Amino acid sequence: MLKKISSLFAVISLCACASDNIFSHSGQNELYTETNDINIVQRRDFNVGVLLPLSGEFSKQGNGLKNATMMALEDINDDGLILQYYDPKGTPEGAAMAAENALNQGVQMIIGPMLSSSVQAITPAAKNKGIPVIAFNSASEVLQEGIYTMGLLLDEQVDRIISYTAQKGRTRFALLLPDNNTGITVAKAAVKSAAKNGVSITVIGFYPAGTTDFTDLLKKMSRYDSRQEKLKQAKAQYSSAAANGNPQAVKMMNQLNKYDTYGDIGFDAVLISDYGATLKSAVAMFGYYDVFSPEVKFIGTSIWDNTSLNKETTMRGSWYPSLSKQNSSYFVNKYSQLFGERPSSLYAFGYDAVALASAISRRGTDNLDAKITNS
Repeated sequence: MLKKISSLFAVISLCACASDNIFSHSGQNELYTETNDINIVQRRDFNVGVLLPLSGEFSKQGNGLKNATMMALEDINDDGLILQYYDPKGTPEGAAMAAENALNQGVQMIIGPMLSSSVQAITPAAKNKGIPVIAFNSASEVLQEGIYTMGLLLDEQVDRIISYTAQKGRTRFALLLPDNNTGITVAKAAVKSAAKNGVSITVIGFYPAGTTDFTDLLKKMSRYDSRQEKLKQAKAQYSSAAANGNPQAVKMMNQLNKYDTYGDIGFDAVLISDYGATLKSAVAMFGYYDVFSPEVKFIGTSIWDNTSLNKETTMRGSWYPSLSKQNSSYFVNKYSQLFGERPSSLYAFGYDAVALASAISRRGTDNLDAKITNS
């Protein structure tokens, strides 16, 4: 049976970037109920292994999560909660070694790792020792008994954004996805959601993960060559009449001269499940091939939260699912003051995971799985 936990104080909402309202992650300022509302038991120290990529390709995210866990540890003031940090280095091999070290040192719970391949690498050892894992990964395929995730599952995000976009009248979806496990997960979820919502996936483009060169792929996806040919045909159709002074033909020629292409693109929404320079490059290249908003609605997943989009005029009015940020000011402000930068939305999950570890250990350290899944 697959299990998950959403962030302790979060509610799923839709976010719109740039010109639309921007909502945020949830309220970390209410960590636990008053002591007279819970059953506090006498307990020994609760040792938690925290597996985060503190070096390697994903070290920025790993260190941001570590900062958030340390901030939570200070806020909850739980002398019985001990965090022990281990560095998986962003690789499955590193994760397996980090988990082995943590388990050998007697941790009673594991928080992290971040990548799906790393979660899969530590699962056998953690399950063999009966140690629950609360990961920071949104792929549903990593989940099983004893292996949980903090946040929104990727297939839930995809269904949420496609359902919302379909409700707003979009019926034909293009998918632009990295050629990796994440891309495959998004594609499967999108096809399933499209069928549920009575809309269609008309084209899927896969690209090498991390690329910023979409020249050839988007040219094919947008039918650029055939649309250029249709423009030539349309101009030929109206040019003679326009030359003879036909007002309708003159008007049509004036319109056609504004564009490099003519005709149906084949989709009215495009889902891009990437962020940063890759996301910005993709949208810019769509514009190069005469694909613009609002004729085509750009949509994404919560990973867009990790990219500053306010200055991206081509993405104004775009949509992506995220956790509500209605009560997030405490976390954001304190993190910014302590560490000198605005936190990624991912970091709040580190804060909440430590709060969760404290909350369940206060009720005793036996049968942790039942406590983790207790709503």
